[in-house]
Amino acid sequence: MPYDLGATARLTAECRDPGGTLTTATTAVLTIGLPDGTTASPEVTETGTGQYQADYPTAEAGRHTVRWVFTGPAAAYTDSFDVRDAVPPSILSLSDAKAMLNKKSSADDDEVRFWVEATTRAVEWFVGPVVVRTVIEVHPVRLVESLALRQVPALALTSVTPVLSGGTSYEVTDLNLDESTGVVRLLSGGWFQGPLRVTYQAGRRIITANITAAARIILQHLWRTQQGPGRPQLGTGDFDVTEPIPGLGYAIPNRAVQLLSPDQLPPGMA
Repeated sequence: MPYDLGATARLTAECRDPGGTLTTATTAVLTIGLPDGTTASPEVTETGTGQYQADYPTAEAGRHTVRWVFTGPAAAYTDSFDVRDAVPPSILSLSDAKAMLNKKSSADDDEVRFWVEATTRAVEWFVGPVVVRTVIEVHPVRLVESLALRQVPALALTSVTPVLSGGTSYEVTDLNLDESTGVVRLLSGGWFQGPLRVTYQAGRRIITANITAAARIILQHLWRTQQGPGRPQLGTGDFDVTEPIPGLGYAIPNRAVQLLSPDQLPPGMA
């Protein structure tokens, strides 16, 4: 499961000789590839014969690669781990999600949070951003009367700046934003000269009950479908599902689609 940004990732590996026996290595080096392209090499300790451990305090969100290299004997091991954004997009809180899944203990909290994030992705595929986030887009335009932001609802503009040196910047106080369509125009009625980099806030200030209800149904469905034999099952409920949805990759309950229909984006905007 992903780590929270700032949490310490405990990484482990084993060094085995060609016959498969755990062996103390002459050298043990761990290299972590960070999302920004740099690397880190935390201190490695041997916790038992041929068993190695390193603690890495995470400082950057995204995918991290892990590369262990041992000599004497020669051995190697490659892995990866993910780090969440500081504020990961989640429509449902952990407590609400646990209540929906009848979870009384914290034993499955990491797994529940994972499926809440997957649920949020499914809901936003239909209705656009729900959780408020910062979006940065490059619009490769030349001379246009308006800009069409790609994620709606768009709450507020932060900046509109040129991509190329010598280009024109635009003060957000001189612009009009249609939140529902994402169309940006100059209040003067003039033209934009690009290409332009637009930074804005997208999402919903208020999450309506139908969106929350759909998220709960999707969470229940995803949780049910990933449970293996012997795990407790939820009640049956209304879980007739769609066909797998192109662009989303999996089916979701029809009831959730019905609840989201008043807020669904026009075709081509999902």
